[in-house]
Amino acid sequence: MELRHLQHFVAVAEDQHFTRAAERLMVSQSGLSASIRALERELRAPLFVRTTRRVTLTEAGRALLTEAERILAQVRAAHEAVAAVQGVLRGTLALGTEQCIAGVHVARLLAAFRREHPDVEIRLRQAGSGALAEEVAAGRLDLAFAYRTRADGDQLRSVSLTSEPMTVLCHPRHRLAASEALLCPDDLAGEVFVDFHPDWGPRRATDTAFAAAGVRRTVALEVNDVHTLLDLVDENLGIAVVPRHFRHKRPTLTALPLKGAGEAEYETVALLPHEHSTSPAARALLALLEAEGLAPYRSS
Repeated sequence: MELRHLQHFVAVAEDQHFTRAAERLMVSQSGLSASIRALERELRAPLFVRTTRRVTLTEAGRALLTEAERILAQVRAAHEAVAAVQGVLRGTLALGTEQCIAGVHVARLLAAFRREHPDVEIRLRQAGSGALAEEVAAGRLDLAFAYRTRADGDQLRSVSLTSEPMTVLCHPRHRLAASEALLCPDDLAGEVFVDFHPDWGPRRATDTAFAAAGVRRTVALEVNDVHTLLDLVDENLGIAVVPRHFRHKRPTLTALPLKGAGEAEYETVALLPHEHSTSPAARALLALLEAEGLAPYRSS
């Protein structure tokens, strides 16, 4: 099995199209097809279901994809490790992040990283914490700024960036706005909630807090970006339970502390593979983060 066969396989799996994958790889379509056929012969299994419009992975193809991505990531890391020993950082930094993450200014950090390491190509992906954890575990991302839960598995380690309590946001005319007592999940039973998709860190934290309190809630308005969430709360269409720093994005909303916030603590972390699999680029980014005092360091 040759590395180029795995590279070709992953490209076709990502593009779900032989022509587009061949163009991206800058190889002929016939050469790409021959490479995939050679891999299928060696593995004695079909890897794709081919139609006139697209290709999809077979069960064997899905099994191979996870391992192929991990192998290619390890090969890249090996090349980059040798270059780092020689005093030059090259290769790619693949970073993932949730929207409006606390504890780090992502754009400013990446600008500083580019100044320090101009030969490293930066790639950025924005998604929910669940998807980002999977991407790091599979080797598609070097690290991700996200929210970690126990479900993320043992193949990841985390570096703490910051933690903050969860806060209730509501319209100033909402009945809760006049509350002088600390709110607890029981006080919010029956409310209309605005929240993110279940993959997002704030949604995971809120679901965990309400489940721990034994309070059921229904998310009537589900969104995938911060500004839409704030707009819906601003129109008094529902309330939201979010990390405390969200209140600064819309000062006109009423922010109320949530009782037992320690149990509903929202911790932002850098998710990485284990130390032996961490790329030189990821180590350099974390070193820069620490040197600039952008985040307190605690690894687990």
